[in-house]
Amino acid sequence: MRREPTEPELRLWRHLSNSQLGGFKFRRQAKLGWRIADFFCPAIGLIVEIDGDTHDPDADARKDAVSRRQGFQVIRFINTDVMQNMEGVLTSLLSFAQSLPPRSNWRLPHPNPSPEGEGL
Repeated sequence: MRREPTEPELRLWRHLSNSQLGGFKFRRQAKLGWRIADFFCPAIGLIVEIDGDTHDPDADARKDAVSRRQGFQVIRFINTDVMQNMEGVLTSLLSFAQSLPPRSNWRLPHPNPSPEGEGL
């Protein structure tokens, strides 16, 4: 998915890259332990998911509940909203992001740790 994102993901990324949305820095296709988030803002622990027709709402709800227990916040949008109402998606996303506290003391493990013993 990183090399071939969906059209809605590409369109949203054009608005999220380079800290364009309220100064929040997002990563695309971010690996967070067992999960890969469509977009992730580490400063506030926000996962953004863009859902297409193949998403299973029950499975997504379980996955989101696990993420919330780990201290992440999750917001979801559907492809149609991104494609037809980008301004509404951006407004909603910015409002939600601004409502979250900063995670200044919160760190994620490095997504690609070196093998044990290397670099010591």
